[in-house]
Amino acid sequence: MDKNRILTKFDELNSYLEELESIKPLNFEEYCSSIKEKRSCERLLQISIEAVIDICNILVSELNLGLPSEEEEIFKKLEGKRIITKSLSAILSGMKGVRNILVHKYGTVKDEIIFEIVSEKLGDFEKFKEEIINFLKSSSKKPKN
Repeated sequence: MDKNRILTKFDELNSYLEELESIKPLNFEEYCSSIKEKRSCERLLQISIEAVIDICNILVSELNLGLPSEEEEIFKKLEGKRIITKSLSAILSGMKGVRNILVHKYGTVKDEIIFEIVSEKLGDFEKFKEEIINFLKSSSKKPKN
């Protein structure tokens, strides 16, 4: 498995999250008062989620888990192999939905939801990193055939 590709994506993800942490507003009024701040938060959230999806795609491909028929299926494949937990799989599906709204404007972007994610849900990215890193550590300990 090409762990370096995954670790490079983690570096990208970490830089996006650090930047997001540095600009996140203190309250909803502050968030709404600046269109630049809102759009910056939205964009950083979007590319953070895309980095997560990229890491999942790399794992599915490297582990030969088959081609997913839908993007959400990548999370189910990783869950099925116990690489991620069921609760994280559900979180990632929700993230993907937010990303789709941000990218494709399937609905009007709701400021309240984006602010809530930025101010209260960034820990979900940490859960993701922890579970994937734990998997990478455990897979490197397994004997090679």
